[in-house]
Amino acid sequence: MTDLSGKVALVTGGTHSIGGAIVERLAAAGASIMATGLEDERGRALADRLGENVAYARLDLRDDAGIEAALSQCVARFGRLDIIVNCACSYLDAGLETSREDWLASLDVNIVGPAILTQKALPHLTKPGGVIVNIGSIGGKYGSQARGAYAAGKAALMQFTRTAAAALGPMGIRAVTVSPGWTWTPAFETITDGDQDRADRACAEVTPLGRIGRMEEIANVVAFACSDEASWVNGCDLAVDGGYSAIGPDQGRGPVHWSKRAGSGAK
Repeated sequence: MTDLSGKVALVTGGTHSIGGAIVERLAAAGASIMATGLEDERGRALADRLGENVAYARLDLRDDAGIEAALSQCVARFGRLDIIVNCACSYLDAGLETSREDWLASLDVNIVGPAILTQKALPHLTKPGGVIVNIGSIGGKYGSQARGAYAAGKAALMQFTRTAAAALGPMGIRAVTVSPGWTWTPAFETITDGDQDRADRACAEVTPLGRIGRMEEIANVVAFACSDEASWVNGCDLAVDGGYSAIGPDQGRGPVHWSKRAGSGAK
């Protein structure tokens, strides 16, 4: 198992779904974690369940003072900061119909927030040895009829990873993107009415491994990227998508289309 003993991580969007899985995986590897987000009840429950090495702090990435406060809480609680995982995101998106207000709101969370958090975390991050992991998406790599702001934000986040790697590498700080493909999350559960077999059939049409991903599979790669085992991994995108990005996009129609086809008996 990847060893993160003695490391301290701050994870945004860490109260549930992929972010929550990342918190659990890093904790299992021995890290201490400040899980952050906007869902106080979920965050406190997660911290209580995982024990004294996991704490929760409320964090709105649109608020600079809130970012500074969460960082201060993390360092005060655990004494250091080695890892930032930028997982929080906004799904606010209406494709080409997205309003100016919604464009700005989406990008404020999906790219501006991680950039400002990284900037403000820099004085605290271990040098050398600090790590920034940005959670990207296959949605940031391909065009889609239904996506605009979300996809643009994820594409920008991948570029920000490259910028951070170039700028912070001389300090011994690495920056990596981990980009999931279709993953069995609460959002996908809603699309498929909780039918994971249906989701597997849907994803088999566009994924060489023939199924939907699991959140723990994303978390495993994040843990590796955070570890000393990945000490020469910097500035790149680690695709965790079952081979989706090796064969191309889903014709721009998105998971709802594939889910409906699988539900109607597509093989």
